[in-house]
Amino acid sequence: MIGRYSRPEMARIWEPENRFRLWLDVEIAACEAWHKLGKIPKKSLDNIRKKARFDVKRIDEIEKEVKHDVIAFLTSVAEYVGPDSRYIHMGLTSSDVLDTATALQMKEAAELIIGGIEGFLVVLEKRAHEHKDTVMMGRSHGIHAEPTTFGLKMALWHAEMKRNLERVRRAKETISCGKLSGAVGTFSSISPFVEEYALKKLKLTPEPVATQVVQRDRHAEFFSALAITAASIEKFAMEIRHLQRTEVFEAEEPFTKGQKGSSAMPHKRNPILSENLTGLARLVRGYAAMSLENVALWHERDISHSSVERVIGPDATILVDFMLARATGLISGLVVYPENMLANMDKLKGAVFSQKVLLKLVEKGVTREDAYRLVQRNAMKVWQGLGDFKTNLLDDGEVMEKVTPKEVESCFDMKPYLKNVDYIFGRAFGRKKARR
Repeated sequence: MIGRYSRPEMARIWEPENRFRLWLDVEIAACEAWHKLGKIPKKSLDNIRKKARFDVKRIDEIEKEVKHDVIAFLTSVAEYVGPDSRYIHMGLTSSDVLDTATALQMKEAAELIIGGIEGFLVVLEKRAHEHKDTVMMGRSHGIHAEPTTFGLKMALWHAEMKRNLERVRRAKETISCGKLSGAVGTFSSISPFVEEYALKKLKLTPEPVATQVVQRDRHAEFFSALAITAASIEKFAMEIRHLQRTEVFEAEEPFTKGQKGSSAMPHKRNPILSENLTGLARLVRGYAAMSLENVALWHERDISHSSVERVIGPDATILVDFMLARATGLISGLVVYPENMLANMDKLKGAVFSQKVLLKLVEKGVTREDAYRLVQRNAMKVWQGLGDFKTNLLDDGEVMEKVTPKEVESCFDMKPYLKNVDYIFGRAFGRKKARR
C-alpha cells in the first residue's frame, strides 16, 4: 500500500531504512545502559556509537540464508562495528527490539494522524459557521423530517472528529510502550535498569508486566481508534453522496476543470471522492479486526501476530492519513446549493411542519391521539398529491373548530427551527465563536 495513497512523511515511518534505524536506536540505548552498569567499557561504547550502522541490501542477503530478520540486522551491524559488536543485543530477545521500535513507529504515525485531524477540524469549523443559517431539510429514514441547517450538520461532524482526536491521543499514549525484559519478560539475563534507562531515552513507557512481547491489547486500541476515525469520515462521505444525488442535489463535490465523470456518459458528475473514502473505511475496519485477533497469543508469545502487523501497521496509518487529507480537501471545496435546499423543503407542500400543528392542537385542549389523527389525515393528502398541507388544514372543519387561521399560519414559521442554533454552536465551539 506504500506509494499510491501515502504522503512522504507517513510512508517514511514504515520504510525499511527507518525501521532498521529505530532498531539500532534501541540497541544503542541498551548499550548505554549496560555501560552505566559497568558491563560495557567506555571505549567499546564509543566505538559502537561511532561505527554502528547497517546496509538494507546486506540485511536482505543475510536474511535469505538465516531466515531471521533480527539476526540478519545484527550481523550487518557487526560487520561495521567489529569485535565490540559482542556487546550489542546483550540480554535482549528479538521482540525487545521489534516491539520497542514498533512502538516508536506507531507513536510517530499517531502524531501525524493527530495533526491531520486537527487540520480537518479547522475546515469543519469554518464551513459550519459559513452555513450556520443555511436552512435545509433534516431527514430521518431518508424521508423529510423537520428543518435544520447545513451548519448544524457540519458542527455535528466537528464534534465527532473532536472525539476521534481524543481517542487517537489516548491510543498514542497506550501504544507508546516498549519492553527490554528478555525472553519471557522476567529480566533473567538483563537488569531492569537497562529497560528503564533505554525507554526513558526513547520517550516510551515500560510494559508493567510483559511476556516476550508488548501486549497486543495496546495495539488493538490504536487500530480501533483509527477504525472509528475512518468510520466517521465514511459517515460524512455517505451524507455527501446522498446530498449529491440528482434528485436531491443540495451539495456537490468540487468538479475541477477538465475532470470527466464517465467514459460513456459525458454529462456525469460523480461523488468519486466520497465513494473512495467509503471504500477505504472498510479496509481500516478490517485492520482493526485483525488487531483484535492479535491480542490472544500462545503462552508467552507466538508469531501469528507478526505477519499481520507488517501489513496493518503501514496500511492502516497510511490510509487514515490519506483519508484525513482527502476529507479535508473535500469539505473545504464542497459546493453547497442553498436554493436547492429550500426548493426540496417544499416537496411535501408544508407537511414537514406537522409537529407544530400537532402541538398547537394539544395546546388548545385536543387529546394527543385525536390531534395526531387530524394532522396525519391532512398530511397524508399531500403524499397523495391532494393540495398543500396548510390549505388542507384550513379546509378541515374539525381542525378549524379548535384553532384559528392565524394559529395555523403560526405553525409554518421557520424561526422556531433556528432559534437555538446559536445555543448549539455555543456548546460546540464556545459562546464567542457561536456568534460569528
